Amino acid sequence: MLTVIALLGAGLLAGLVGSTAGLASLVSYPALLAVGLPPVAANVTNTVALVFSGVGSAAGSLPELTGQSHRVRRYALLAGLGGALGGALVLVSSPDAFARVVPFLVGGAALAVLLRPRVPERGRLNERGVVVALAVFAIGIYGGYFGAAAGVLLLALFLALFNDALARLNALKNVVLLAPNAVAAVAFALFGPVQWAAAAPLAVGFLIGGRIGPAVVRRLPAGPLRIAIGIAGLGLAVKLGWDAWA
Repeated sequence: MLTVIALLGAGLLAGLVGSTAGLASLVSYPALLAVGLPPVAANVTNTVALVFSGVGSAAGSLPELTGQSHRVRRYALLAGLGGALGGALVLVSSPDAFARVVPFLVGGAALAVLLRPRVPERGRLNERGVVVALAVFAIGIYGGYFGAAAGVLLLALFLALFNDALARLNALKNVVLLAPNAVAAVAFALFGPVQWAAAAPLAVGFLIGGRIGPAVVRRLPAGPLRIAIGIAGLGLAVKLGWDAWA
């Protein structure tokens, strides 16, 4: 019972953090390790439960998603395809090499969120272009493979693409990330060592926290929130780098 309560609380906090800052796995993955799951089982169990964070975030983000259906369709499809590949990689490959690259990706994305460089309209990437499509696909692979700070990577891309409010881009990020998580979760449910007794309370917490998160973003000033996301992302990059290279 204590384990169930701990995972429920970790899921609630992770869902809140994930829907606001894109760092859900920073809370939930260590929590699964702490209750005794081995790394691969913790990874796949976390991904399955993360689907419910996306569902909660989508339900809480309906006002911000108004007028963004075309973006959701385009990027969710690309991210979902990437998630299928990422999920397959988890089941067939060693994570060591990928783990050494991830800290640099996360750190770069965190700096982009933190600084949000002003890109002139003529210098902006084409949101329908090949470069953007490949970037979303690659983030989808990472989301399906492990996913820690995938939200930071995607938010950084959207901040560079669109001159839009942070709350709207954060909502778009939450819904698009649901696609790779869901695709990878199906693969893990069928072929991976998912620990369902741990996934269930974590998922309930994710659902509640994900639902609350968009309301928090709606009420917080965009500037300080963006800075907090960037700093948290840099902290995660340092931790992942230490784990991978130390």
